[in-house]
Amino acid sequence: MQTNIFQEMADKWPSAFVARTEAERFTGGIISEKYLANLDNAGKGPAGRVRIGRKIAYPVKEFIAWLESRSTVPATKTAGE
Repeated sequence: MQTNIFQEMADKWPSAFVARTEAERFTGGIISEKYLANLDNAGKGPAGRVRIGRKIAYPVKEFIAWLESRSTVPATKTAGE
């Protein structure tokens, strides 16, 4: 199910790249620009990062793969637990 959600995000995106400044909009507010910059600095950000002038961008495919690798589905509790 997660893959479908991420694929829907990619399908709706109008470009082949996600600018770091647009990461928050791309993810619906889940990942902020500053958090992504910190992860990049620590070597834990998405692969394929490119710099264009003063902007940083990620290929959509790599950004989606990175989001999928960091996501989990929380277990649901049933009544009585």
